[in-house]
Amino acid sequence: MTVEVAVEDVEYEGLPSNAGFAVNMFAGALAGITEHAVMFPFDSIKTRMQVFQTSPAAIYTGIGHAFTRIASTEGSRALWRGVSSVIAGAGPAHAVHFGVYEAVKEFTGGNERGYRWLETAAAGASATIASDALMNPFDVIKQRMQIHNSQHRSMVVCARTVFRTEGLAAFYVSYPTTLMMTVPFTAVQFSSYESLKKLLNPRNDYSPLTHAISGGLAGGFAAAVTTPLDVAKTLLQTRGTSEDTEIRGARGMRDAFRIIWARDGWRGFTRGLSPRVLTFMPSNALCWLSYEFFKAAIREK
Repeated sequence: MTVEVAVEDVEYEGLPSNAGFAVNMFAGALAGITEHAVMFPFDSIKTRMQVFQTSPAAIYTGIGHAFTRIASTEGSRALWRGVSSVIAGAGPAHAVHFGVYEAVKEFTGGNERGYRWLETAAAGASATIASDALMNPFDVIKQRMQIHNSQHRSMVVCARTVFRTEGLAAFYVSYPTTLMMTVPFTAVQFSSYESLKKLLNPRNDYSPLTHAISGGLAGGFAAAVTTPLDVAKTLLQTRGTSEDTEIRGARGMRDAFRIIWARDGWRGFTRGLSPRVLTFMPSNALCWLSYEFFKAAIREK
């Protein structure tokens, strides 16, 4: 309660545009953990809808159908399987993400007056390259635990199993595809967020509603346009669990695209679009809301 009062009383528009590397990293870590934990069940459904399954029990017609089928056949706890991995990775990865973002934005002049979309996009892309290198192994473990009939119940056991059976490369086989997805995603998201924030709140007051609306719209749009790459990433990250020899043999993005096209055509590249957008709109709204809140609160302290 005390922190809330401090944030309301702070002259937000009078604060320096760059709060300092440590503050940005700490605020980013808290925002990342909050975002991923709250929206995790939707992320689990998105992963399951993207995986090419032969079992009829793992084929879902929509978000509602997926929720009810998973809850009734596996229990509602299955929707949270793998959350430990994403929380363990999200804190440090988001700390690096927002720390690098603010540092590069300050360095390139993105905090100056006007719509600095190019500088903001460059800062977002730089932040993504740094944070994804840290987050990618945790994301692989998370998706291995999320899929239907996963035998993994522990993040540590899953990591050991993947390393023992597939080697270190399994944790990074999707990294180039991840970057091809997240660099444009982050560039679009961050530039859209900053532009919308300046449009809706030109005085730069502390405005939770503005942060939430700008973050939600930016996240939903960026998620939609990068869904095809996310489908390819999921195929590569879960290939070791597939009984399909062609999927198990996929070596990179080109193989993933070829398999998706052969199996499902254009429709295959939109697998999980609805839960992905529904995940990213509220999660990005929450992420930016939390980030701006923690950044202001920590600086006020």
